[in-house]
Amino acid sequence: MNKNLKAFGLLMFFVFLAGAPLLAQEATLSDSKASLYKLSIIVSAAIITLASAAGAFCQAKALSSACEGISRNPAAGPHIRFLLLLGLILIETLVIYALLVTFIILMMKWGNYA
Repeated sequence: MNKNLKAFGLLMFFVFLAGAPLLAQEATLSDSKASLYKLSIIVSAAIITLASAAGAFCQAKALSSACEGISRNPAAGPHIRFLLLLGLILIETLVIYALLVTFIILMMKWGNYA
């Protein structure tokens, strides 16, 4: 517990240290543009969080089912393994697509739309 707390404290220190230059910047966006940009950050974070959580859950479920299937019928192991890898690739591709959507949302020029 103490070791985990120490690692978490060190992580938070570096996060605040990396974010310190943001506090020195002046706000140059108008209120409507700033609120739109903040909303885009929140939506982006929600997209990537949900996609990674759903992807991790689906990968765990697929791995669990594949192990159960191979243990019930060892002769079908190569076929189950192939389908497992294909499924894991498709699941990970969906998470990468969500990351791409997140980057697109974050890199939009919000000043042109507000």
